[in-house]
Amino acid sequence: MYEQLDKLAVRYDELERLLGSQEQFADRQAYNKLAKELSDIKEAVSLYREYKKLLAEISGLKAAISDKHDPAFAELAQTEEKVLSEKKIFLEKGLDKILAGEDKDAGRDCIVEIRQGTGGDEAGLFASDLYRMYSKYADRMGWEIEPMSSSVNEAGGIKEVVFSVKGKGSFSHLKFESGVHRVQRVPATESQGRIHTSTATVAVLMEAQEVDLVIEPKDLRIDTYRSSGPGGQHMQKTDSAVRITHIPTGTVVACQDERSQIKNKAKAMRILRARILEAKTEAEAKRMSSARKIQIGTGDRSEKIRTYNFPDRRVTDHRINFTSHRLEDILEGQMDELFEALLKAEFEKKSGAA
Repeated sequence: MYEQLDKLAVRYDELERLLGSQEQFADRQAYNKLAKELSDIKEAVSLYREYKKLLAEISGLKAAISDKHDPAFAELAQTEEKVLSEKKIFLEKGLDKILAGEDKDAGRDCIVEIRQGTGGDEAGLFASDLYRMYSKYADRMGWEIEPMSSSVNEAGGIKEVVFSVKGKGSFSHLKFESGVHRVQRVPATESQGRIHTSTATVAVLMEAQEVDLVIEPKDLRIDTYRSSGPGGQHMQKTDSAVRITHIPTGTVVACQDERSQIKNKAKAMRILRARILEAKTEAEAKRMSSARKIQIGTGDRSEKIRTYNFPDRRVTDHRINFTSHRLEDILEGQMDELFEALLKAEFEKKSGAA
């Protein structure tokens, strides 16, 4: 029934043996590649082994139930068998999702970037609304948010904010948010009561781990400079801001929010690794057309994915034709209904493509 999982279990044991050898450890790039493969299949193999152990336990209980010499023990075994059979159904659903191509990176943390788009200061205020929405949703989910980099416009809105989100399911939920978000409302500065349309762009990057890719120090150019943002006299007198350039890809990340140059460098490196990993993942997906077919939308940051219409109190996700008239609740972080619809649509697409 699960021949593919049998092969994965064999490969898992093989990878453990390879990673335990001294020769493999000496080649860092090869070692990281094997470690990533092991990490990718670990959850599936662990679940499958639990399932096989459960089958053996159920088989033993069935033998006990058929034993007529000890009716009391047979009754206990029957009760236990019923409980384990329910667990078996639950595990089978999980295994079916894995075989249907469920995202192996679902348990990963992520880095979110929000930038104001078209619409001037109003776009910056909308970007602030989105940041607040995600922060409130993360709080409800028990996730941890860590600000990494930010800049504001003259109206107090956000030009750009970058933050990490840590917690079970953070990437599997927030990955749907990448794209252009559009708001239709009357700005506070509009005296004629006219509705304006503004946008903000969101990018959700999977937090890169050491095993995901190797970045050689020789490929980096690191510059330090004085922060241009707030921070008092300390910021004006020390070169605490950091700019890192990944020379092979031209990727540039700057971070100046922290007073410490070491902390700014660490945050900039995390953002840099996430952006390079995303570019690498996108390139691989474009080479594999089947991988593109199971996504919600194209995944392109320039794609308009959602509209927040204030006059109608309406939120519409254009990728799955989802509409809710609970705009205020959604902006307060009550996004469960929306994410459930997106997750369901993704699963249906994957099942159809499998």
